[in-house]
Amino acid sequence: MKFRTDLALERKEMIKTDLDGVEVREYENDECKTTVIDIKTPQAAKKLGKGVGRYITLEMNAFSDEAAVSDGRLQALTESIKKLIPQGDGTVLVAGVGNMDITSDALGPMTASRIFATRHIDDELRKNAGFNEKLRPVCAVSTGVLGQTGIESSEYIKSICQTVNPRCIITVDALAAGSVARLGTTVQMSDTGIAPGSGIGNTRKRIDEDFLGVPVIAVGVPTVVDAVSLACEISGADMNQINQKRARKGAGLIVAPKDIDLMVKNASYLLALAINCALQPSLSVKELYALM
Repeated sequence: MKFRTDLALERKEMIKTDLDGVEVREYENDECKTTVIDIKTPQAAKKLGKGVGRYITLEMNAFSDEAAVSDGRLQALTESIKKLIPQGDGTVLVAGVGNMDITSDALGPMTASRIFATRHIDDELRKNAGFNEKLRPVCAVSTGVLGQTGIESSEYIKSICQTVNPRCIITVDALAAGSVARLGTTVQMSDTGIAPGSGIGNTRKRIDEDFLGVPVIAVGVPTVVDAVSLACEISGADMNQINQKRARKGAGLIVAPKDIDLMVKNASYLLALAINCALQPSLSVKELYALM
């Protein structure tokens, strides 16, 4: 059976020894632990099953337990996003990927709906609205999913790029974890783009720089775990030790926590505020909070 996870941190944890071509650093504040994994070689990328690039993972209290946003979690998220955004000015496109009608997959659309869009605000309108500092142009979309639109998310985003010519793209999508302990407690960011649905075995076309021609920052929170991984975690068994016949029967089952609605609501709010703070540093948290 295949170990399903979108998290580079979990992939790294599966390898007990140091791996050539992988650099790991850890930081902590009172409310958040940050792990930065740099995958530097194709050989290391192949062993981990992740692309070459930087993966920043933040571990914190469960979103369903913590509704507050102006705390150490917001600061850590904002700083991590800033590190991944290319230097310079230019429009940033925020794309919420996922299905709004399925709670565990609604993280992307819910986050995109709270992004402070500014691309349409010219200098005169900005001054009349009371903004003294120049605003970075930002636009936001929700792509839907192939089954709803008949359009791949990557194709949808590429068509928009041809019009708005963004400096970079920030995608937000729900992820799959290999451990139930990471559901709604972890945020992963990377500069490698994303393949929607890969964590649950429904991989779509990649949304990355190779396809779109501009840097892509992927942001996500694990909201589901597959049943086989859950069974292994609860029983303490290895993937190779479980009954393969029974495991195949549960291979298509994806499990979400009972408080998934509250988890996604709080997570999307915190992610949106962190993205807004990273893109509009001239505005205070209080101002951005009021604009969401």
